[in-house]
Amino acid sequence: MSKVLCFGELLLRISPAANEEAEKHPFQLYMGGAEANTATALAAWNIPVKYCTVLPDNFMSKYVINYLEYKGIYTSSIMFGGNRVGVYYLDRGADLKSSVVYDRDHSAFSELKRGMIDWDKVLRDVSWFNFTAISPALNENVADVCLEALEAASAKNIPISVDLNYRSRLWKYGKKPIEVMPALVEYCDLVMGNIWSANALLGTAIDPDIHLKGTREDYLDHARTTSLEIMDRFPKCKSVANTFRFDSDKNNLLYYTSVYTGGEQFNSGEFRTTGVVDRSGSGDCFMAGLIYGSYLKHSPQDTVDYATAAAFGKLQEQGDATGQDILTVSRMQGNGK
Repeated sequence: MSKVLCFGELLLRISPAANEEAEKHPFQLYMGGAEANTATALAAWNIPVKYCTVLPDNFMSKYVINYLEYKGIYTSSIMFGGNRVGVYYLDRGADLKSSVVYDRDHSAFSELKRGMIDWDKVLRDVSWFNFTAISPALNENVADVCLEALEAASAKNIPISVDLNYRSRLWKYGKKPIEVMPALVEYCDLVMGNIWSANALLGTAIDPDIHLKGTREDYLDHARTTSLEIMDRFPKCKSVANTFRFDSDKNNLLYYTSVYTGGEQFNSGEFRTTGVVDRSGSGDCFMAGLIYGSYLKHSPQDTVDYATAAAFGKLQEQGDATGQDILTVSRMQGNGK
């Protein structure tokens, strides 16, 4: 049975508890990490998925692995080493990019080096490889391991997807993202992000007046332009996905996406809500939806519709990973206009 492989760092997240719980338990602990979130969603949708990371060899890691297996994720590719799991702190309902505080220096995953993972063994039963731009942001050694993994997956003709998560607080080791990411994206069949993260990580053109124009049509036209630039620069890339999420001062949220593939752009409907429970993990859920559609060979329009509904639904769930099943996501699709 061929599996999707998600590779990246597992994190523990600490957030303030809800007001009604704060007196007894002031903080809540969640398990997360972008790639683990994507794996959790895929497992919930009955896609065979395994997770590759590094954890310290202690009792906490055993609880983590038990939890992943309970969620239906294969854990045979998890390695043991190092002394700690990375942690991050996030306020309730906050945007990860602007409010996160990281405590992940010297984590087990961040100490990875080339040659430590037997990629031939890890990839033996894999038909899709997924990673994010967060891993190569940690340090040069982990970036080299990402390249090593992509070389191995590409040699086996395994399709590769990347989520262009841009975390400016992580790129601190002397190299700019555009010095690292293009060499990795060269191996990718599916590139997901948005027009701003593509600009930051790959150096694609960005219209400085795009917010002044501000219409859905303008943003989707820009997504098409960005997609074409990525596909022109990286010939292996067959699909580019862009997300658009706009928050207003009145706590209103607008969300829609697009996928460019096969010479055509497929756009989702618009999803709107007042009030968001948790912004973390929505993009990871969108990536899971894209992989879900690709794995099952759904049409591009069906794929973008499902992925968008899943990502939007995640905004109303507390914690990093989604608990939505296929039926829940399918019902959510009806909310897109």
